[in-house]
Amino acid sequence: MSAAAAVVQAALVAALAADSRIAAAVSGVHDGPPARAAFPYVAIDGGTTSDWSVKDASGREHRIAITIWDDGRSPARLHGLMAAAEEAIEAMDEDLDGHRIASILFVRGRVVRDAAGPWAGMIEYRVRTLATERAAST
Repeated sequence: MSAAAAVVQAALVAALAADSRIAAAVSGVHDGPPARAAFPYVAIDGGTTSDWSVKDASGREHRIAITIWDDGRSPARLHGLMAAAEEAIEAMDEDLDGHRIASILFVRGRVVRDAAGPWAGMIEYRVRTLATERAAST
């Protein structure tokens, strides 16, 4: 995982965990799939990162999926949590450790359920970052 990907991942975990609606409703926000967690919970995947450099700055484009897992009878609570997650992500601070968010774009969302398992609400975002001078010099 690149340094840029690591700071974006950490920023997502922090933003979601700090949201009072999410924190009150889920058992945790996990940086990857947890070994064991009580429903509902949030898991952030490692995502994919590609080059997004510009003439005078190193940049990365991150595609990240956030999945909210819920074992409710209907997806109603899940939809509310997905909306809260979208708001928290889109309000993230642009200044990260050694990087700056240039743009955050909602790509897609999807709700699915296996008949024998929990609901999964997936939200995918494209986050573009540029290295700040401090990161570029390290």
